[in-house]
Amino acid sequence: MARVTVYSTGTCPICEKTKTLLKKWSIPYQEVRVDLDREALKQMLALTNHARSVPQLAIDGEWIGGFNEMTERHMDGELDELMEF
Repeated sequence: MARVTVYSTGTCPICEKTKTLLKKWSIPYQEVRVDLDREALKQMLALTNHARSVPQLAIDGEWIGGFNEMTERHMDGELDELMEF
């Protein structure tokens, strides 16, 4: 089961870049399209304290932020435990 959840839309280029990097880093993720699922949007808003931009990411159900926060955590080595070996 993926520990990373990516809340995204189908028209977001940064969402695509986020998913590409997660694949490159061999980090499994679950994508949740908030543009297609109203309940998923409500879930994202509750988790993120009403963030309106995508992508938004959660690890083990805990919100970590967006693309910038994800790349900062990767650079700091904090995503290493999520990699598949």
